[in-house]
Amino acid sequence: MNPAADWSAQLDDIQAKVERLALRHAEAGRTHALLQQRVQQLETERDSLRQRLSEARVRVDQLLARLQGPQDGQAAEGR
Repeated sequence: MNPAADWSAQLDDIQAKVERLALRHAEAGRTHALLQQRVQQLETERDSLRQRLSEARVRVDQLLARLQGPQDGQAAEGR
């Protein structure tokens, strides 16, 4: 082969590699955007679950206080 053909083949090879890299970069960008969206969804879900847990704890504490209140009073009366 002549030198010009060698250079042409190398340039074609480099061009093909650059095109593949560009496609992979675009794919990675789309994947990253989808992952960011999923992270946001999971953070929203986590925050909602934390809020529900906090509300449930308050309700349980209130129920425990109601249950303990009369028992303490009855125990004092029974003495």
